[in-house]
Amino acid sequence: MHATSTATGAPSITAAYLARYRAIAADTPQALLPLTGAQRRFLITRRLTPGGRPEIVPVFFAYPRGTVDLPRLQRAATTVAARHPALCGAFANVRATPVLRVGGPSAEAARVAVAPGGSAREALREALLDWPADGPALRLLVAEEPDGDEELLAVALDHAACDEQSLGVVTAELEDAYAADAQPGRGPDEAAVADYREAVERQLAAEDAASTPAAHAHWGERLGGLATTEAGPAHSTGMLTERVPGAVRGSVFPVLLDAVAVAAHRLHGTGGLHGTGPDRSRPLGTGPDRSRPLGTGPDRSRPLALGYPWGGRPSGAPAALGCFINTLVHPALPGPTGDLDALADGWWDDLDHADTPFDEVVRAARAAGAGWNGALDGLLTLEDLHRRPPLALAGVPGRETHLAGRPLPVPLAVSASHGDDLLVRLAWDRERFPDATAEAAFEGLLGALRHHLRPAA
Repeated sequence: MHATSTATGAPSITAAYLARYRAIAADTPQALLPLTGAQRRFLITRRLTPGGRPEIVPVFFAYPRGTVDLPRLQRAATTVAARHPALCGAFANVRATPVLRVGGPSAEAARVAVAPGGSAREALREALLDWPADGPALRLLVAEEPDGDEELLAVALDHAACDEQSLGVVTAELEDAYAADAQPGRGPDEAAVADYREAVERQLAAEDAASTPAAHAHWGERLGGLATTEAGPAHSTGMLTERVPGAVRGSVFPVLLDAVAVAAHRLHGTGGLHGTGPDRSRPLGTGPDRSRPLGTGPDRSRPLALGYPWGGRPSGAPAALGCFINTLVHPALPGPTGDLDALADGWWDDLDHADTPFDEVVRAARAAGAGWNGALDGLLTLEDLHRRPPLALAGVPGRETHLAGRPLPVPLAVSASHGDDLLVRLAWDRERFPDATAEAAFEGLLGALRHHLRPAA
C-alpha cells in the first residue's frame, strides 16, 4: 500500500501506523496482527480510562430458570472464540504500537451471584462494570432472578474484537456450538489467521485511500462549526424506551439523525425547550463563535457532534470477525429541520467519505477552525433485528431484553432497533441531566419521529 498524503502534506495516520506495525512485525510476522483504525481508537481510549476497562458490546436474553447449562455454554463459547483470531490471543502495545498478539481462545462463561435484595439485572450490570482490563474478549454471564422464574444471559464482547454488525454471527455460532456440544479447538487455523490479516489490511488500505486532501476539505467544511465540548463518559445513566409504529421508509436514518438532534440540543440546553431555538444564519463551515471564550457556557446556536457507527468489510475482503466500523460525525443543528431532503443530501455526501478515519476527521475539522477536541455530544445506532434472531439454547429461544443503567461513552445515546416497528431507547447521563429534562428531550425526539414517519394522507 502506498502512503497517502493528507492536506498538510504529511503521511496519513493509517500509513504511519502501518509503517510502525511492519517494523515491529518483521521478525515474527505470524505472531502479531495489525488492527483497524476503530480497533486502535478503542485501545487508546482504554489506556486513558481509569482501570483500563474496555468498551463492550452486550446483548441480553431471558430464559426460563434452569435453561442454561453452564459447562456446555463454556464449551460453546470456547468453540466460537477458537474460530476467530479477534477472539483469540490478546490486544497489546508493542513499542507503542497497538497489535493483536495471536494466541488461544479468549472466552469465559460464568454464573454471577445476586446480592441479597438485589436483582439479576443489577448483578449483571455490576459484573460487566468489573470487566478485567486484560480480557477475555468474549464473556457469557448468567444470573438468576431470586424472586422469579427467569435467568438472564449477557453475551458481551470487547468492542475492539467485534462490532454490532457481527453480533448476529456470534449468536448464530453460539447457538450451533451449544447444540453440537463438541470439544472446542485450541485456536484459529492458518486459514482463519490469513483471512483476518487480509480483511484488516484491506480495511487499512481503504482508510489510507480515504485520507486525501479532498476528504479533509469535505470534513472541514462539514464540521468546522463544532466547538470545544464538555462531553465525556457517563457512569450513572437512565433509560427511556418507546415503540414507534407505522411503516419505516428507506429514509429512516436521516429521520433519526434529525430526531436525535432535537433530543441532544434539549438535553445540552442549546435549542428547543432550553435554548434560543434554531439559528441557521451561519454556515456550518464558518467555525465557532470567536466572540466568547471557549468553555464559558453553551453556544446556543452551535451544532453538536453526533456520532454514529457506519461501515462494514471492504469489498472482496474475507468475512473475518472484528471491528470494521468507523465512527462518522453529523453536525446536529438546534431544532427540527424544515428540509429533511437537504439533511439527507448532506448525510449521503458524508457516506461518500465514510472511510476517512475518525482521527483524520478531527484533524480536518481543527484545521478548518473548529475548536473541537474530538469528544462526542451523543451517539446514534440503528440495528436491523431481522439480521439477528433471538439466541436459542438447546431449542429454547431467549427473549431479548435491555439493561438500563449501563455506563455510556458519551452523555447521550439513542439506540433504534428496526423489526416489525421501531424500538427507540434513549440513555443519558443522570449526573449531568435531570430526569425531567431527559423526559422532555425524549418527547421531542418521539415527536420528530412521528412527524417524519406519519403515513401519507
